[in-house]
Amino acid sequence: MLHLLKHPLLTHKLTNLRRKDTDTKEFRETLAEIAGLMAYEITRDLPLKKITIETPLGSCHTHELAMDVVLVPVLRAGLGMVGGISSLIPSARIGHIGMYRDHETLQPMTYYSKFPDNLGDAMVMVLDPMLATGGSSTAAIKIIKDQGAKSIKLVCIVGAPEGIKRIEKDHPDVQIYLAGLDESLNDKGYIVPGLGDAGDRIFGTK
Repeated sequence: MLHLLKHPLLTHKLTNLRRKDTDTKEFRETLAEIAGLMAYEITRDLPLKKITIETPLGSCHTHELAMDVVLVPVLRAGLGMVGGISSLIPSARIGHIGMYRDHETLQPMTYYSKFPDNLGDAMVMVLDPMLATGGSSTAAIKIIKDQGAKSIKLVCIVGAPEGIKRIEKDHPDVQIYLAGLDESLNDKGYIVPGLGDAGDRIFGTK
């Protein structure tokens, strides 16, 4: 299921992210801010449990999170989203999946994966700024499922219809969150109008 998040701050910051003259520092900071804003909506359905605490003035019956959160950025661009979300959920544990897209076949290639041991009991956010063909995301989700994850949300900044259809077909149980839904992919598999190569823009490598 697709959740296209709408908020004036998201729209404003996404516009800045798309600008080709936004420099590396501003791009990196804005990407983290967008991820943090998205996290409010993404975590809306996290379960709570009742607890009793002591305040300076007495007992208080209240609630706290009843489910762990695990962030799994798809390397390398997904790293740019971790800080914005973990600043809101500092208890979140972080796994990693290293993937790159073969520029000839457009198929995802996995070169690294490591996860915390609580995937089966946690709400897992797969983080990747771009949902293009959906190949990397669907492969990452399969790896996480094979490790025992049951509650998975795919969090991207912008996506194309082709990628959304791929995820909905391969993983109908996974919720997709986007800040922007773009028109299509070009003949090289890049999102149009998109925001360029997110990894290069985050790390200043191009």
